[in-house]
Amino acid sequence: MKFIECENVKYSYPAEGEINKSEEWLKFAVDGVDFDALRGEFIAVLGHNGSGKSTFARLLNRIFKPSEGNIFVEGLDASDDKNIWDIRKKVGMVFQNPDNQIVATVVEEDVAFGVENIGIESDEIVERVEKALKAVDMLEDAKKAPHLLSGGQKQRVAVAGILAMKPDCIIFDEATAMLDPIGRKKIIDIILSLNKKENVTVILITHFMEEALLADRVFVMEKGKVALKGTPKEVFMNAGEIKRLGLEMPVGADIGNRIRKLGFNVRGDIIYDDELVDYILKTGLKNIEYIKLDNKRNFKDKIIEVKNVSYVYGEKSVFEKTALKNVSFDIYKGEIAALIGHTGSGKSTLVQTLNGLIKPSEGLILYDGKNIWGNDFDIKNIRKQVGIVFQYPENQFFEETIFKDALFGPLNMGFSEKDAKEKVIEAFAMVGIDEALFEKSPFELSGGQKRRAAIAGVIAMSPNVLILDEPTAGLDPLGKNEILKNIRDMRDRLNMTVVMVSHSMEEVCGIADSIIVMSDGEILICGDCDEVFSKNAFLEKAGIYPPNVNVIFKKLIDKGVSVPLNIYNVDEAVEFFKERLCSS
Repeated sequence: MKFIECENVKYSYPAEGEINKSEEWLKFAVDGVDFDALRGEFIAVLGHNGSGKSTFARLLNRIFKPSEGNIFVEGLDASDDKNIWDIRKKVGMVFQNPDNQIVATVVEEDVAFGVENIGIESDEIVERVEKALKAVDMLEDAKKAPHLLSGGQKQRVAVAGILAMKPDCIIFDEATAMLDPIGRKKIIDIILSLNKKENVTVILITHFMEEALLADRVFVMEKGKVALKGTPKEVFMNAGEIKRLGLEMPVGADIGNRIRKLGFNVRGDIIYDDELVDYILKTGLKNIEYIKLDNKRNFKDKIIEVKNVSYVYGEKSVFEKTALKNVSFDIYKGEIAALIGHTGSGKSTLVQTLNGLIKPSEGLILYDGKNIWGNDFDIKNIRKQVGIVFQYPENQFFEETIFKDALFGPLNMGFSEKDAKEKVIEAFAMVGIDEALFEKSPFELSGGQKRRAAIAGVIAMSPNVLILDEPTAGLDPLGKNEILKNIRDMRDRLNMTVVMVSHSMEEVCGIADSIIVMSDGEILICGDCDEVFSKNAFLEKAGIYPPNVNVIFKKLIDKGVSVPLNIYNVDEAVEFFKERLCSS
């Protein structure tokens, strides 16, 4: 039975000031979509930022009303205003940023909010809230204030709030985008449990191809239209089209496709890691020694030294929480240092100590050998030398246009208007912001454009150190790769030191010279990619999984195949197999 049916659905956002004049509506954000979902089906929706995924999702649970076409939710017409509340009871939504969804000051009250609003009796509300919090492993935090939780914990609270309402369908709008690997796995496990055990229809909007592989069907959107649809195999066999749409192939499928292009007899329908492993086992590998090229840079001069730093939030209050415990490490001039660890491990707190936004409870932060909190150091100066771009760039903007916003920093530092404008134009060019966007409001930009504009605003102040807190979170593969390229180019052109917080191990191994692993406010290990990912015990404690390519090589080792473990990306994997695969 079809739970949701969509026929030629279109939606356009009203032009500002012309909301009631349909002839003034802008181009369609959703443009002629046909879509259906069976009860109990798991559907993944893919597409680049701005492709119309989130707008379409909001049509399905009647946050938006279709401009044209028909949407039926279990027979209820979404165009009929009297059906709004019945549809929203049936179709719940979990948003990308949990802060946009949490409304109460206590976790259990927030989870109860939606249930209360659909008229459930008090005794049943208590039962539902407890069951929902238990399902997402947050029952012990029921009495906490949401603002004291980590990002991953907040997201689980948001999921619990929807679970408690017992909808027949849940839409997850990039609900795993901001989470660490363990947090992401927990949410996916919850989704699979709801889908398989409770027959909840799941619509998952995601940029993670490995999540899409778990679905029954996949829809790919482009410019408001459905560009591809089918089973995961049917969709991901179209490697050329997937790339054209600005998306990535799943790792196993990407390696298989690229090996096939080299002349090997690889089946075109290999999309899962285990299928690739089976192919390699059947084909066999030649016994050729593997020597990885050493591309390590040699960094000599320390620019930031962290010595025995501890920090306690709400010290000597009922909310006291130790965020950092005796942390020590060094960052060198010109390097890209990655800071990784589970959500709530202290990464964001730590980077805010590096430019003086937070004063350590104990310990020292040295910049160029000087204590930034010493009497002979002007703390304002560190914020000129060490710039920071926060995880949610929209929280960093405050001016009407991105040009004015980026101009604020240099002007505030004492540059003339002429010099400040030159710095802003140069910074925008460096991160790929086109002149046509200069006068745009920050809130008119896509997620990737916001990140680049926020980075440019900091670069315009000419810092020696740039701190980026999750610079690619929530971006599509194309936007992510552009940001990473910008980071590398800036380092190489300006000899800028970069400290990057990330949850993506693929990104970390592809860009970082050094990696700092955190867990529960402490440093577990520091080193390069090979040093860090050879320490499995430390990584498990930190909730870190190796890159997806590395997982494939680990599976081969488990099958008795002698392969190296220090291969972290698809390019390296293809190069390895090209020389060693036997003909098939």
